[in-house]
Amino acid sequence: MPSLTESLGSTPAPATQAQLPSADEAVAHTLLNCLLREVSGPERQTAFTDGHLLLRLPRRGVLLRVALRRTSLLGAHRFSGPVSEQTADGGWSEVDWRRLAEYTQDELYLRTGVRNDEFLEQIDSSHRTIAAALLVRTGTGATPGDTPVAAYLASEQSLLFGHRFHPTPKARTGDADSWPAYAPEAGAVFPLRYLAVREHLIAEEAAEPGALDPLDRLDRLDRLDRLDGGDVPDGYRLLPVHPWQYAMLREHPSLGAALRRGDILDLGLGGRPFAATASVRTLYDGESFLKFSLNVRITNCLRKNASYELSGAVALTRVLGPALADLAERFPGSAVLREPGYRSLALPGHDGTPDRELLEGFGVIVREGLTRRLLPGTTPLLAATVADEYPTSGAHISRLLGDADAQAALDWWSAYLRLLAPPVLAAYFDHGLVLEPHLQNVLICVDGDGMPAQVLFRDLEGTKLVPEHHAQTLAALSPEVAGPMTYDAQRGWDRVVYCLLVNHVAELLAALADLHPHAEPALWAAVRGTLQAYADRYGCPPPLAALLAGVPLPAKANLLTRWERKADREARYVRLPSPLGEDILRHTTGNTR
Repeated sequence: MPSLTESLGSTPAPATQAQLPSADEAVAHTLLNCLLREVSGPERQTAFTDGHLLLRLPRRGVLLRVALRRTSLLGAHRFSGPVSEQTADGGWSEVDWRRLAEYTQDELYLRTGVRNDEFLEQIDSSHRTIAAALLVRTGTGATPGDTPVAAYLASEQSLLFGHRFHPTPKARTGDADSWPAYAPEAGAVFPLRYLAVREHLIAEEAAEPGALDPLDRLDRLDRLDRLDGGDVPDGYRLLPVHPWQYAMLREHPSLGAALRRGDILDLGLGGRPFAATASVRTLYDGESFLKFSLNVRITNCLRKNASYELSGAVALTRVLGPALADLAERFPGSAVLREPGYRSLALPGHDGTPDRELLEGFGVIVREGLTRRLLPGTTPLLAATVADEYPTSGAHISRLLGDADAQAALDWWSAYLRLLAPPVLAAYFDHGLVLEPHLQNVLICVDGDGMPAQVLFRDLEGTKLVPEHHAQTLAALSPEVAGPMTYDAQRGWDRVVYCLLVNHVAELLAALADLHPHAEPALWAAVRGTLQAYADRYGCPPPLAALLAGVPLPAKANLLTRWERKADREARYVRLPSPLGEDILRHTTGNTR
C-alpha cells in the first residue's frame, strides 16, 4: 500500500475523458439506478442476459438494456456504455439521456397519477452542471496538494457526478453564469462580503462562550477599505455574508432602507478567502466552517437556513453534550463537529417582528473547525469522494490502496467499519440520537499510511432526537424548533440504516469491490462481523437482531420523492434484499460479470 504522501502529496494521474463517463452517460446511468431501485426492481421487471441488464418500464411499454461492468449483491450494479431500447423488430436502438428522461417521466405519471412539470428541466440542469464540471476538471484532475488541508479541500471539491441514486444529483437553480465563481466542482475560493449591523438588529445564539468568535475575527478583514483602523464601529456587530446570497437579496426594500439609514454598513468584499465544500453553501477557510443560506435550489431543496434550523443547531449542540461526550469516551476514533452558534439580521418587518426572509436569508451557522476534533497526524477526506464510482481525486479509495491486494483491502475495510458503525448504533440505541452518516456527512481521517484512524460526523441539520428518550428536553423548546428536530423510533431507525448501510457502507464497499470483484462476499461478511461484534459487546436489541437476520434494508426513494415533490423528512423508503444474513453470506460466491 502506498504511503499517504505518495497518494496525496504528489499529483495523481489526472482523470481523463477515457476514464470518466460523459455527462450523457452519467445522467443515463443515474436514471437507470433510480428506476432499478424504486420502480422496475421492486416490480420484478428486470433480468440479466449476456452481460447486460434488461429493465422494463411496464406502463410505458419500453424494454431497456445496458451493459454491465459488475453486478452487486445489493443490486447496486455498475453500468457501461449507452442505454438501448428494444425496437419493434426485436433489435436494439440507442437511447439518449433525454429520451430516457422522457420515458421515466411517462412511467412515473402512469404509475402515480401525479404530474411534475419541472422534472425534465431539473434533469437537464443536472446534466448541464455535470458537463460544465467535466469541462473544467477533465485533463487537470483535482490536485490534492501537499498539506492535509489542501488534500481535504480537494476531496470536498471533487464530486463531479453526485449521488448515483438521485435522479437530479447536480440540479441547481440560480444564475448559471454565477455558478463557476461559487461551485466546489470549479474549485471555487473567494472572499466573503461583510456587513456591520447595529447591535439591536442582530439575532444570535451561542451554546458556549466563544462560539461566535469565528464571525468576529478581524484578521479576516485586512482588505476591507470601509473599516477605520480595522475596527467595526462602536455599537455595530460584524455579519459575514455569502457574496452570491448578498447579490440575490441586495434589492430587498428593508435592507436598502437600513443601508441608507446607516443601520447597516456594507463593508464590501475582503479578508481571508473561503473555499466551497461539497454542500456548496458551507465554506471553509482552514480554521472554521460557516454554513450560509443560499436562495438556490440544489437537488431537492432551497438551501436556506430556516429560523428553526438556526435555533435548532444551537439547541442540539447544548442537548447533545453529554451524549457526545459518552460516545467520544467509548469510541475514541469518532467525533461529531458541533454547531455552537449562529448570527443573522433581525430587521423588523411590517408586524414589528424580524423580517423572516432576511432573518433566514442572512443566517450563518458556525460549525467547529477540524482542528478541534481531528486526531494529530491524520488527514480528513470526504467519504463521498473516497467512495465515488469514478476516481476524480487522490482521495479515491483506488488511490489510497494503490496496488494493495484483496487481503490488504479487506484489512483497510475492517478497520474503517470498526470506526464508523459502533458510535452510530450506540447513538441510536443508548441515546435516542439519529445521526445521519451518509457519504457527504462523514470525513474519513487517514494516517500517514492511508489507513483509517478516525471518523468525523458533521451537519446537525440531519441529526434528530427520538422523542421517547428526550421528552423533557423537547418540551422545553418551542414547537417550531422541537418538531423538525425529531423522528419517531421506526423512522429514525430506517434513517440510520439507510444512511449507514445503504448510502454509505454499500457505496464504499462497491468501490472496493470494483478493485477486487471476487472479494464482495468477504466485504459484506466484514460488515456483518462488525454488527455482530457490537451486538455481542453492547447487546442486541430487536432492530439489530433483525438486521443480522437479513431483513430487507430501507433505501430512500429519491426518484419518487423528487417526482412527488415531497420534503426530505417525508421521503418514502423501498426495501432492498439484504446481503447481511449469515446463510446468504455462507452460500454466496463471486458475482463478477
